[in-house]
Amino acid sequence: MVDRVEKAGLRVETALARFVENDVLAPLGMDAGAFWQGFADLLAKHAPTNRALLAKRDELQAQIDTWHKERAGKPIDMTEYKAFLTAIGYLVPEPGDFVIGTANVDPEIATMAGPQLVVPVLNARFALNAANARWGSLYDAFYGTDALPDAPLAAGKGYDPARGAAVVAAGRKFLNDALPGWDAALTGGACPHAFATLTGGAKGVMFEHNGLYIEIHVDRDHPVGATDELGISDVVLESALTSIIDMEDSVAAVDAEDKLLAYANWLGLMNGTLTAEFQKGGETMTRSLEPDRTYALPNGETLDLPGRSLLFVRNVGHLMTNPAILLPDGSELPEGIMDAVITSAIARHDLDGLGQYRNSRAGSIYIVKPKMHGPEECAFTNTLFDAVEDLLGLARHTIKVGVMDEERRTSANLAACIHAVKDRIVFINTGFLDRTGDEMHTSMQAGPMIRKGAMKTSDWIDAYEKRNVAIGLKHGLSGKAQIGKGMWAAPDRMGQMLVEKVGHPRTGANTAWVPSPTAATLHALHYHQVDVFALREAIAAQGVPAIERLLTVPLADGVNWSAEELREELDNNAQGLLGYVVRWIDQGVGCSKVPDINDVGLMEDRATLRISSQHMANWLLHGVVTEEQVMDALRRMAAKVDAQNAGDPAYEPLVGNEDGCAFQAAKDLVFKGVEQPSGYTEPLLHAWRQVKKGAK
Repeated sequence: MVDRVEKAGLRVETALARFVENDVLAPLGMDAGAFWQGFADLLAKHAPTNRALLAKRDELQAQIDTWHKERAGKPIDMTEYKAFLTAIGYLVPEPGDFVIGTANVDPEIATMAGPQLVVPVLNARFALNAANARWGSLYDAFYGTDALPDAPLAAGKGYDPARGAAVVAAGRKFLNDALPGWDAALTGGACPHAFATLTGGAKGVMFEHNGLYIEIHVDRDHPVGATDELGISDVVLESALTSIIDMEDSVAAVDAEDKLLAYANWLGLMNGTLTAEFQKGGETMTRSLEPDRTYALPNGETLDLPGRSLLFVRNVGHLMTNPAILLPDGSELPEGIMDAVITSAIARHDLDGLGQYRNSRAGSIYIVKPKMHGPEECAFTNTLFDAVEDLLGLARHTIKVGVMDEERRTSANLAACIHAVKDRIVFINTGFLDRTGDEMHTSMQAGPMIRKGAMKTSDWIDAYEKRNVAIGLKHGLSGKAQIGKGMWAAPDRMGQMLVEKVGHPRTGANTAWVPSPTAATLHALHYHQVDVFALREAIAAQGVPAIERLLTVPLADGVNWSAEELREELDNNAQGLLGYVVRWIDQGVGCSKVPDINDVGLMEDRATLRISSQHMANWLLHGVVTEEQVMDALRRMAAKVDAQNAGDPAYEPLVGNEDGCAFQAAKDLVFKGVEQPSGYTEPLLHAWRQVKKGAK
């Protein structure tokens, strides 16, 4: 029996109510009674709108499904298709010329270009690692990864001098390319890039290039510095300028217990008290937030720079509800509304200077809002944030919003979506996996889709990526907001990342997602190779790609796959689906390095699951594969996933446990995939996770 207490007609889980009142409101000097009454009034006004918007999604989807069914077997006429989408309100008129009016934005978001980390809020150690990833050792990143393909990895446990020499050489090449004449600053000469001198424990010089700082550490007593002709012991790069502390796709939070941990960790980041203990080399280590960094300027003054990444918090979208708080009618409250209120109240600790460090020096709260469908839903978020600001006594537009361009209706109406939040928007980005999942679900009834791997080179995805940047630039995001690109999912393949991910800044995007602090340091090299802001004028001049390309449905017209190709595709999808679901359902792990079918570790979250399950559901619907073939793939891949997790003592095998929650959830995600709202995986995952937690 869940212990609840009534607050202004709301039935709140007791531990959550105690946390909100004692840990969040009391330090802010806010009256708890007034807060709960205001929260209840806010829900009474906005929860019905939330439900109506979800009903609108279903209504539009039903009309699109009917349109495709009536034209089964016929090619899609783009003129007719666009007219239909306009008539039903799926496509809306362009808002005309405008520029965003967002103010009080920190430079890490508005005027700087660099990597962005995304981490699950439920894992305190990971969250701290991300917050501390603002600065990273280039030498360590080179030494410990495959980033130097022509140099062998370190041999043995001790220091490998050969590997070290290769790292130093790579570091020298970077410095020579980015900072011509840099060595003069270490030998008593003048260097135009030299900016300041390091103080405190580290000695050396700080440089500036493309708006990012570079530290050269000098220590002749260090094992590396002792062998360097200039005594250089390390090169440290400004790396993850921003990080997203995620309460959505990368976490398994299904009830008050989970949400309480999420909010507590967010509070610990905002007030500087979060710590995490872990074992390393047989010793217990404690991680906490890094302090700010101080430098000595040539004029005798000092310069303080943030020691930490600027933090966003990603709230839940509009779809899900949560039993942590029940409305007066006994129904669960919309989880996204709860997140907006509580994460903003927690972030007010930062604005009020109650923490050990400052997150936003500009006085803003940064919330990423995912999975919004079109400008109506963006406008609702804007209105909701107005109400949260009023509840918490914040000035209008203190709460900034990041719009995830990951749903088809948002992509097709991106300018109107930006316009709906034009005075608080600080972020747009693209996300291949969720966007592909929605692409498939929206046109589910149109016919069988191309293979999953072919999606990356299809016409719609190219238009999607280019339109996102072009529309953002057209409406004044440059200098006021981030334009971002998606995740590099393979944390063990840094050499490949160095080759490929430079493409993201070359699009004009001033940030892109990376899976680890090490990846952030290596991806930072790309922002020294590419001056993003200098590129933008030329990119903007290319204009916005036609919407017809974006709306091209990726159908596999006339393709007859071989039995081997069908088996290969099913196995790939089934393995990825099971590998993720078994950890989510059984262990409550929302994001981890999951081996793919080729045993390559990939950082996966619910977006990965959405595309795999929707692809299998699509092929099943159109008779490309049978139910028996799908079940055969699930059973064979269950054995593979079991083998891949054999070393995990907490792992519960899938083979021989088809009645277990994890395997049942995997089946539902495929066989009930067509009927899931927008193809989302959350309703089924949450339901089966709650069953599993109840069983435990």
